[in-house]
This record gives sequence, C-alpha cells and structure tokens, in this order.
Amino acid sequence: MSSETAAEPGLRPHRAMAPYDWAAILTLIRAEFAYMEGRIDPPSSMLRLTEAAIADKADEGEVWVIGTPPRACVFLTPKGEALYLGKLAVAGAYRGQGLARQLVELAASRARARGLAAVELEVRVELVENQRAFAAMGFVETERTAHSGYDRPTSITMRRPA
Repeated sequence: MSSETAAEPGLRPHRAMAPYDWAAILTLIRAEFAYMEGRIDPPSSMLRLTEAAIADKADEGEVWVIGTPPRACVFLTPKGEALYLGKLAVAGAYRGQGLARQLVELAASRARARGLAAVELEVRVELVENQRAFAAMGFVETERTAHSGYDRPTSITMRRPA
C-alpha cells in the first residue's frame, strides 16, 4: 500500500476523461458499496453500473477521481438548478483523510462554475451514517421519495448551497 496521504499531490482530484481505466472506477464503487447489500431496499443502482455507463457519465457530466488507481471518485451531473453528486466512494484504507470532503467541495466549486445554486444528492433512508456524514458537510434534507413500486420513502434528497 502507498504511504500517500490526502495532503500529498498524488491525492488531489482530477477529472477522469477518455481514455481512462473505467474498470478501476467500477471496481472501487463495487467494493465500497458492497456493505449496502442486504441493508437497502431496493438494491443499489451500482449493481447495474458498467464501464460503458461510467464512460457515458464522463461524457454527459463529470467523473472525478483521487489517486491512480482511484482511491476515491464521484459523478457530477447537472440537474435543474443543482449539480447532482452521485456514486461518491472512498476506498476503506483511505477513509478519514478528507477525500470525501475534497470531492464534495469540488462539486460545490464545479456547481458555481456552471452557474448552479446548489449541490444535490440522494442517500438511502437506511444509511443513517451517510446522512450524518453529509449533514456534517452542510447538506440538509429537502425531500423523501420512494422508488417505483414502493409505498414508503426509500431515498432522502439532500442539498447544500454551492
């Protein structure tokens, strides 16, 4: 394992653009979202994610990574007056070093650069630890929604100003 830390230049966000090792991002997301299996209902959309879909996300929005191979990643997509933050993942060995916060602050900066007022994300109702983490980064709950076919809220929409 590398001895790099979040303060070193190698662990700064950079935009992933073609050609890129999309498989490395997919591997990171699958590994870091695996704990959700059996905890959230319906299952994560991560299960349907492919390398081609990540490449498409990079074309239609932005995919950012930290490290090579990626130790953290996030997808950013314009959505109305907000920049939608999705698939934020940090490798377990790199947690607690501020990588998620770096990517959230990057999202806010990218939103401002696009003239958007806010950063928005969705978190599952079962993942209370994620809700707390995002609240600590300035996000507030704005809505609860249900996935198709569910009669109860399954997701919480959270926003913070850009």
